Amino acid sequence: MTSTPIARRPNIKIAGGAVVCDESILKGDITIGPRTVVHPRASIIADAGPIIIGEGNIIEEMASIINSRLPPDSNSDIVQVQTIGNFNVFETDSMCEALRVGDNNVLEAKATVSRDVELTNGCVIGTSCTLTEEEIVPENTIIYGTECQRREMNDKPYPQMGQLEFLIRVLPNYHHLRKPNVKSIKGEQ
Repeated sequence: MTSTPIARRPNIKIAGGAVVCDESILKGDITIGPRTVVHPRASIIADAGPIIIGEGNIIEEMASIINSRLPPDSNSDIVQVQTIGNFNVFETDSMCEALRVGDNNVLEAKATVSRDVELTNGCVIGTSCTLTEEEIVPENTIIYGTECQRREMNDKPYPQMGQLEFLIRVLPNYHHLRKPNVKSIKGEQ
């Protein structure tokens, strides 16, 4: 007896109000919160465990959010849940493997954050900056430049509501979308 395509179908939950382009790459157990925008060719890959993405995030073209498997020699069979908070921006060609990402963070173009890093709230990871060492990045930290210098912002960054509203309004006019399939996701109002 062969399994049907439905039985092998990944568990992808899309909340009402989310804009998820059909050309995006979604694999595994993924939950996408309301008003989150996933551009075409963005990748969300849940290989090692579920990925839960909160409200109002922007995941641009070629950006990757990956919950990757640990190497076989790590002796860890624990399922790790990757949690992305609210109002984060993952710019073009950025990659995030961090298991914990708070709210109002920005990963600029080609920025990379490894599995061993935790982003708190209000952090900006500058263009082409790479974080690989185990650490918890303090709130309102900017990492920038060719040598990944750091400084603390005086003010908390604001959510990019203008860009979010524009994308929610315009993307459906130019792309086929995945339909929302969840009426309510925990925390949604």
